[in-house]
Amino acid sequence: MTIKHDNSSNLPGRLVALDLGAKRVGVAVCDELRITVTPLSLIERRSWKDLLRRVAEIVEGYDARGLIIGLPLNMDGTEGFAAEEAMTVAENFRRSLNVPVYLQDERLTSVEAHSEMRAAGEKDEAIDRRIDSESAAIILRDFIGTSQNPDVSG
Repeated sequence: MTIKHDNSSNLPGRLVALDLGAKRVGVAVCDELRITVTPLSLIERRSWKDLLRRVAEIVEGYDARGLIIGLPLNMDGTEGFAAEEAMTVAENFRRSLNVPVYLQDERLTSVEAHSEMRAAGEKDEAIDRRIDSESAAIILRDFIGTSQNPDVSG
């Protein structure tokens, strides 16, 4: 699957990213110039209605111009159950929010987040508490990098 970034992903403004998990959703936001990315508090996943309400509040509160959702592809690039679930959630957000919704390959983001936090001297308890939102931050950084350099991927 090729993940396409359209021209609106290059418009200025903040973006919000989500790392969807079965129980917890990691959240991150970037600044208006899309230079710095900040992990936010995670969302405990209860129901679709609750998740939609909380994400809508974050998008509105930060005046975000787009929502990025991590797409958990298999290591060989194929789509499994988790990717199908993420695409369904993305489509539901597209129907419910007034901002564009994008999918971003999130393979190995949790591994990268764990390595970065461990290298920074974080303890296991802190890593467990913040890994989801740190992963969302990496998803957002990756999205910003690819949307600003559209010729890089394919």
